[in-house]
Amino acid sequence: MYTVHEAKTNLSKLLRKAENGEEVIIARGKEPVVQLVPVRKRQKKRVPGSLKGKVWYAPDAFNPLTKEELAEWGIE
Repeated sequence: MYTVHEAKTNLSKLLRKAENGEEVIIARGKEPVVQLVPVRKRQKKRVPGSLKGKVWYAPDAFNPLTKEELAEWGIE
């Protein structure tokens, strides 16, 4: 835990620690006030259909399960 004064003096160091996954808490006196956490990088925008032709499943993948298969799963 770091005081506000320590945080001001060592901000670059504390930012590196937070980026590396270390817990960085800043306190006002002995009272914790904030926690520094890294900002997640934005993910690329999703494009519908971008996996077309890349995903395969068996033709019977969505057929209802047989009684034997249901029994194997404990469903009757």
